[in-house]
Amino acid sequence: MKLKLIEPTVDLASAYLEMRKDWEATGEPLAPFPLRYDCNDFPAMINKIITEKTADKPDWVNNSTFWLVNEANQIVGMSNIRHTLTEGLLLEGGHIGYGIRPTFRRRGYATKILELSLIEAKKLGINKVLVTCDKDNIGSVKTIVKNGGKLWKEHILKGVAKLNFWIEN
Repeated sequence: MKLKLIEPTVDLASAYLEMRKDWEATGEPLAPFPLRYDCNDFPAMINKIITEKTADKPDWVNNSTFWLVNEANQIVGMSNIRHTLTEGLLLEGGHIGYGIRPTFRRRGYATKILELSLIEAKKLGINKVLVTCDKDNIGSVKTIVKNGGKLWKEHILKGVAKLNFWIEN
């Protein structure tokens, strides 16, 4: 399994659109949130993602988005790293959000994308990383624990049981 975490690029437009189509076919929510951006003007979407790393806007958390790419240049998944935390992100979202496209799940890719995202978080100076998930998302719970996650708290948000984990980075 030869994988790399890269910054989004217009060079992989067709691979991105293929991933989006795969996800949209399931009807499930697209995650992490940059996956929901309008991609009709692909270069503009890439520019938006890139500028979010250093945006200077009120009530904005700078964030970095990455794609997990395999040896065939297929985009297997996506991660997003929030550079700081707000009160809302302490409850849900945390520092790192990630998702693996449906046809690539249950093959260890989630563990790998989180592992590689933790390296990127460290480069950003984030030494203690918060990762959250729904309590009933057993795959994510296992992924977070495999990457060193220690349960910090469990709570209910909008009727959904959530788990919050800290990872020493």
